[in-house]
Amino acid sequence: MASLTTAPVETWDLSVHAVRELNAHLHSLPPDARSEIRVLNPDGAHNLAVGLNAPVRVTVEGHAGYYAAGMNQHAHVLVNGNAGPGVAEGMTSGEVRVKGFASVAAGAAAHGGLLIIEGDASLRCGISMKGIDIVVRGSVGSFSGFMAQAGRMVICGDAGDALGDSLYEAVIYIRGRIRSLGADAGEEPMAPTDYAEVAALLAAAGFDEDPMEFRRVASRRTLYHWNADADQDY
Repeated sequence: MASLTTAPVETWDLSVHAVRELNAHLHSLPPDARSEIRVLNPDGAHNLAVGLNAPVRVTVEGHAGYYAAGMNQHAHVLVNGNAGPGVAEGMTSGEVRVKGFASVAAGAAAHGGLLIIEGDASLRCGISMKGIDIVVRGSVGSFSGFMAQAGRMVICGDAGDALGDSLYEAVIYIRGRIRSLGADAGEEPMAPTDYAEVAALLAAAGFDEDPMEFRRVASRRTLYHWNADADQDY
């Protein structure tokens, strides 16, 4: 993540400071702040850089625990390692990038912004997403995109069971194998606009996969209205 400011980079060492101190400092920054913060020795600490509301750039030098960069607004957060459950949960804008693996429920219930995962993502990636864009260079676990309401997910690798279960208006683009599709999810033909969207998202993530190799998964819309005669068989 190249520096875009002329201000010196602030360094916060979490072997010396508490996570609460770091977050309090980040929350105290003015809405137009363009500070750069480097976080050392995170050691899997939870709730790193949560609730940010300024276009700051935060680099976590190591692994992050639960809910890193949750509820993010405007900030660019880079995790130079793996991220625990719920990374970028509830994000509304900005960018979060995980250089390694992302655990359960990455990008859950997020309304906007861009989440980039350079490794694999675990179960329920993008669960209940509400407008976020997610780009995963690796593979995703089962029930990814579960009840995804809006937004786009690009998966460069494979997907586990029940991909897109109970999808609403979100769209999933996948390059690799799908172990199984979830209820009401189905593959559809790719349109020129789909290829353009995949190309733009790959470019934003800095990936070089060929957009022409992706397929589209979307809702079949049979769950939009309750069918009492279906006997739960969809």
